[in-house]
Amino acid sequence: MGKKEIKHPDKADQGFSTGAYSAAVEADGWLYISGQGPIDFKTSKFILGTIEEETRLTMHNIQRICEAAGCTLDDIVKCSVHLSDIKDFDRYNEVYGSYFKNIKPARTTVQSGLGHGIKVEIDAVARIPEKK
Repeated sequence: MGKKEIKHPDKADQGFSTGAYSAAVEADGWLYISGQGPIDFKTSKFILGTIEEETRLTMHNIQRICEAAGCTLDDIVKCSVHLSDIKDFDRYNEVYGSYFKNIKPARTTVQSGLGHGIKVEIDAVARIPEKK
C-alpha cells in the first residue's frame, strides 16, 4: 500500500505554506499527523492566547485532520507534545485530557523552543479504523 497525503480540510489556499511537509500522511492503515499548533487555517494566522486556548485550537486542528482521514481522536495511539513553558503543563494537561473519552494515547511532553510565539505544538499517530 502506498502513502496518501491528508490535508487540513479548513486550510485556505492563500499561498500560505507551513513548510515542506504534509499535514498528515496515511500509510498502511496508520495516520501520521505533523506537529499542529494554534493556527486558524481559514485565515492562515496563528492565534495566540492562554495555554488553554492554544491547546483547544491545536486539538481542534488535530481532530479535523483525523476526520479528513476517516478516524477520530479516540483512534490516536501516540502524541508528542512540545510546550514553550513546562510550567504550563497542568493547565495544558487538563484541556488535552478532555479530548479523549476512552483510552488516552501514549504521550511524551517536553519543553521546547517554539516559533511564532506559540505555547504548544502536538503531533500524533492514529490507527485508521477498517471500513466495513
